[in-house]
Amino acid sequence: MWTAAFTLALAAMPSVTLGATRRPHWMNRRDTALPIYRNSSYCVSERVEDLIGRMTLEEKAGQMFQQMLFVGENNTLFDGGSGYNSTKVAIGEMYMTHFNLVADIEDAQAVAEFTNLIQETALETRLGIPVTLSTDPRHSFTEHIGTGFQAGVFSQWPESLGLAALRDAEVVKKFAEIAREEYIAVGLRAALHPQVDLSTEPRWARIKGTWGEDATLTSELLVAYIKGFQGEVLGPHSVSTVTKHFPGGGPLENGEDSHFNYGKNQTYPGNNFDYFLTPFKAAIAAGARQMMPYYSRPIGTKYEEVGFSFNKGIVTGLLKEELGFEGVVLTDWGLITDAEMDGGIFEARAWGVEHLSGLERAAKILDAGCDQFGGEERTDLVIQLVNDGIISEARIDQSVRKLLREKFILGLFDNPFVDPEAAARVVGNDYFVRLGEDAQRRSYTLLTNKDNILPLTNLPEKTKFYVEGFNATFIETRNLTTVDTPEEADYAFLRLTAPYEPRYGVFEANMNAGSLAYNATEQKRQAAIYSTVPTIVDIILDRPAVIPEIVEKAAAVLGSYGSSTEAFLDVILGESGPEGKLPFDLPRSMEAVENNMEDVPFDTRNPVFKFGHGLRYASKCGDEGKCT
Repeated sequence: MWTAAFTLALAAMPSVTLGATRRPHWMNRRDTALPIYRNSSYCVSERVEDLIGRMTLEEKAGQMFQQMLFVGENNTLFDGGSGYNSTKVAIGEMYMTHFNLVADIEDAQAVAEFTNLIQETALETRLGIPVTLSTDPRHSFTEHIGTGFQAGVFSQWPESLGLAALRDAEVVKKFAEIAREEYIAVGLRAALHPQVDLSTEPRWARIKGTWGEDATLTSELLVAYIKGFQGEVLGPHSVSTVTKHFPGGGPLENGEDSHFNYGKNQTYPGNNFDYFLTPFKAAIAAGARQMMPYYSRPIGTKYEEVGFSFNKGIVTGLLKEELGFEGVVLTDWGLITDAEMDGGIFEARAWGVEHLSGLERAAKILDAGCDQFGGEERTDLVIQLVNDGIISEARIDQSVRKLLREKFILGLFDNPFVDPEAAARVVGNDYFVRLGEDAQRRSYTLLTNKDNILPLTNLPEKTKFYVEGFNATFIETRNLTTVDTPEEADYAFLRLTAPYEPRYGVFEANMNAGSLAYNATEQKRQAAIYSTVPTIVDIILDRPAVIPEIVEKAAAVLGSYGSSTEAFLDVILGESGPEGKLPFDLPRSMEAVENNMEDVPFDTRNPVFKFGHGLRYASKCGDEGKCT
């Protein structure tokens, strides 16, 4: 999903403190004077129906929108700006109660206090419907921001590609359970993930959030992921998950992305549409609560060539009727209205229906079967559609019923507040951090290791290192010596981002797209290093990379998927051994990439390394990963 969080300046967290047990007066009573929806002695269905019966059309419309939630100046509620209403207007006048929190979490206690401030604001409305706070992925160690957040004080893990490299469902479940604990501690109750698209088109800019190219592996791991976040049964100690992007966002034409007009087509030259449904079927069987369609429009299939959230054949026909999904369908961000971004306009992703008005787009989305509009504040459109007799209020009730049910099951009506002091203790505690760092190290994929050069152990005292891609301080704090040129060094360490072509649009610059090969100038520069000194290369694989020249000339090559420099050094210096296996093929040439079919896995001709490749260190590394 797109979010303006990555292009707007983020304000600091508020310092206001609300007691962890602060509750509105009606929450402290259990008597017959309570309305049914406020009385936990009634079943969820009765409470939902009682509440719907009390709601105005305006209050119902508010439930059907999920927008960004910013922190205002001086740690207050956001006053509005850059095309966004103020938080007081969004909650108090538009009755919105679903928000995606925008902020890097650097102080868990402060974020928990801000959550309580938001819930206090919601409880002051006529019906006191609590807010559901959602979030994009936050736990990955990443230096590339575009569709997620920095981990901040949360424990830091590899990207989902790294978890896929480990091939261990128990590790995935443990990660999800830890992430759930940290989310709940600060008041986040919905995860706008997992992303279960399949990376069959290696140029696609969003591969780093996937589980790789294989549908079976993705399905196995995402089940563990959903169970870890939600528990066996959704309840007050769960985080609801949003599985995306239905019906699979991987096969983008020429590898472009449908955030942008030039990438709006999703194509199936191999007639392999059903392959991408495999993970979604597994997610539904595992109890997925919410689904998000992608922006793309299908080309050359039996379905209407319009974006998936506008597509009744996809949402109602395929997802609901054929696959039996009964949960919430949340659209991706910004399908109705253009957005303001850094003084420019980012057009609505209304692919295939660009000619329709905002009102007509909203109607088509509802007719398709979607329940909630992502990244929009146009409650006026839903109200007008009902008042004009285009959409029935009964249709609105269908979606509102599902959205409210989630809130009741999550326990938000019974106590929406969190404990700020507990948040400070839970988030980023030593145990969580240790497990995340261990996963970063273990997920490394050892691609080549000529003459078993790795691990580098028992190094002479005066060994000298030339480094690129990270701060030399990391070497020096280990009492090792760095030098300024390869010619002076005994070894070179290079941490390289996988190749891409820089783009300069406001949002495009955050997405690594285009060629998977380094240009001739960069290849020549690197080759000079490889010919001068034994070089260990870490390729940070947010996408597959075309790097046969590095494989041929470097002394050792590793692939990583979101890991710290400390993790890298631990692996190459023998503090830990690499266990990862490639979650996709690594192509041999761009010609091979361009000749593959976007919707067919493992069809890039003669890859340098195939899916599943990954070496281990020689026997001098013990069972516990320590090398001597």
